[in-house]
Amino acid sequence: MKTSPASKFPASLLAAGLLLAAVLPSGAAPIFDRSDAAHIEAADSPGAKINIFSMHKAVRGARQYYTDLRFGPKEKFPEWLEGLLFYEMDSRQSHTYRCVRDGKVLALAPVNSRIDLTAEMAALSFTRLKQKPFQLYGKSPLRIVAPFVASLRSGDILTLPPGVILAGFDGPRSQPSGAGEILYNGIRLPDRWPPRMDWESDEPPPEAPWLKNRPSVIPIDTGRQLLVDDFLVETTDLRREFHYPEKFHGNPVLKPETEIELHGNGDLAAAVPKSGGLWWDPEKQLFELWYEAGWVSTVAYATSRDGIHWTRPDLPLRPGTNQVLPSEIKPDSWSVVRDYDTADPRKKFKIFLRSPGGPMRANYFTSPDGIDWGAPREGGITGDRSTVYYNPFRKKWVYSLRWTNSGDGADWMRLRAYWEADDFERGMNWLPDDPVPWARADKLDLPDPRVGDKTQLYNIDAVAYESLMLGMFEIHYGPLNSVNARKGIPKFTGLNFAYSRDGFHWHRPDRKMAINSEFDAGHWDRGYVQSLNNICVIRGDKLWFYYSAFAGDETRRLGENGIKTNMESGLYGNGATGVAVLRRDGFASLNATAGGGVLLTRPVTFSGAHLFVNADAPRGALLVEICDETGNAIAPFTFANCIPFTGDSTLAPISWKGEPKGGLSALAGKPVRFRFKLTDGKLYSFWVSRDATGRSDGYVAGGGPGYTGPTDTVGAGALEAESKLSGKP
Repeated sequence: MKTSPASKFPASLLAAGLLLAAVLPSGAAPIFDRSDAAHIEAADSPGAKINIFSMHKAVRGARQYYTDLRFGPKEKFPEWLEGLLFYEMDSRQSHTYRCVRDGKVLALAPVNSRIDLTAEMAALSFTRLKQKPFQLYGKSPLRIVAPFVASLRSGDILTLPPGVILAGFDGPRSQPSGAGEILYNGIRLPDRWPPRMDWESDEPPPEAPWLKNRPSVIPIDTGRQLLVDDFLVETTDLRREFHYPEKFHGNPVLKPETEIELHGNGDLAAAVPKSGGLWWDPEKQLFELWYEAGWVSTVAYATSRDGIHWTRPDLPLRPGTNQVLPSEIKPDSWSVVRDYDTADPRKKFKIFLRSPGGPMRANYFTSPDGIDWGAPREGGITGDRSTVYYNPFRKKWVYSLRWTNSGDGADWMRLRAYWEADDFERGMNWLPDDPVPWARADKLDLPDPRVGDKTQLYNIDAVAYESLMLGMFEIHYGPLNSVNARKGIPKFTGLNFAYSRDGFHWHRPDRKMAINSEFDAGHWDRGYVQSLNNICVIRGDKLWFYYSAFAGDETRRLGENGIKTNMESGLYGNGATGVAVLRRDGFASLNATAGGGVLLTRPVTFSGAHLFVNADAPRGALLVEICDETGNAIAPFTFANCIPFTGDSTLAPISWKGEPKGGLSALAGKPVRFRFKLTDGKLYSFWVSRDATGRSDGYVAGGGPGYTGPTDTVGAGALEAESKLSGKP
């Protein structure tokens, strides 16, 4: 079917203002105008699913008109239906709808030799349109329908005969709320929320608005203040350096060993979280890991005291295994989130899951303990590599949805759509046109010369870390799946750090891969490197980044020895889990040579009393003074009184001679600036703690030994807990 240029992306993506009415050939008048659509709810089926007429690749494979018919609908439909919503319903029953906002609705009713509902529709005040009847399913004349239109008023109740599809309405929506909101860090969200990004250009996105229009005064009570960008910087002659995790020499730390891990789909072995989840449990004093056991086979659960050695408990769902989801649930893309904010103890854990295949509805589960998940429920339509995470700064669930453009061959491209909600379960029921354009790879994401293909954005995972959202952009180097499937080797991906201070716009100042595929044969992580849903956990003064990767299996080549599909080939062979380690807050540092340098911050406010830094200056020194807004030092917090810091510490207190007993508390609530003077060293972060432990009250990603919840309330206590765990002073 020919599609007009306006429908290059599915409708809002209709909320994006890309399409406001049903799409028509150029110059044609609309047959059904979306702008006059009634708002309809399914009165007799509160959980009824809303779908969309669209030929867009991101959603068309999930089109199902009737819930009781298991064979697929005809791919083609009249072009004027493009972008209109419809209810999926049982074709054998009548269904009742309630109008909650005046407007028009469309109905598609059978008109064929066996049943013609024209008279019944007229009795319901529907007018038959002049458009030619068309085939919904297959070739049977019993599946021919004609369009009817009616005007409804708020409060009207409409009961439609069996087999009639209601369409062209506006559905019950959960509108994201954020326009103009002032965040914890002083950032004001734009008046249009969520914003819209440009998917059509491979130019890097514009500078993040929170860097372009910074708050006049920045509150810094939440978390360590990371120096990954210039958000806090007024002036400096220090040089920014980016740092990367080092892969653990003992990798992989989890590999296929059990029966369910060794024999997954296509008999392929895997023990990989993909996005999954790895969270520290403060009550059990253990790391808990949810991972894929066997390629696209099932989800299993393991625990560890140290994050290296893993125990697979015998669980009741399938005795003799550590499986936690039923075998019929196939986890192609999925994530587990520990919900610290829920008021319902039965829902402390959430799973978002997508089965393999084209666009389809995601499933979701909730659990009190991460082991008993109950029955799955259906959510919105999305592509296969989709995940969810929680943004605690705004108390929003964010759905990171795989989307695609409408291109074919070399023009086909993976994209990322965004949806957010206050409530996880309600948010899972996004309408097909709710998600908005969010992110893509751009021209700064350079091809790898070993592949040569144009890069694409495969996935975005994210977690709250200290004072910002820490993201991982999974960049796909290529090649096409079928190319490497014929070789039995994995596709190639790399993981790039990203940072956000408003939860939507990402800042990626450095495009070097933090964790990359090794590419060459003989490596357990040859390719298909993927981030963890919660990105990292904390072990004392280190961040541990767990990642999935695949070695491939060159004995399983597509087209040979009965291997008929990519999913059975060595493309997905021998998946395992490793870890890479980085200094706490160690994403970027501001560096000084022996000649020294100075950093002056923008005006900030705080309510704490003790200044701490994360710095590395064993051969140099760090001095700090506190200034008023005009840059004049405030006694006694001057360079002259500052006791120099020399050494290497991720949690170092800064003090001054003559400092009052209350420390910095006399300055609490007042706009001040910090001036740092550094020689021969690196400054990673600073923060003002409410007590002498150095607690930051920022977020700790997946947590770790010593932490009692989602934020750092213990400071040095976490270093002490790590010392006890590792046996090192």
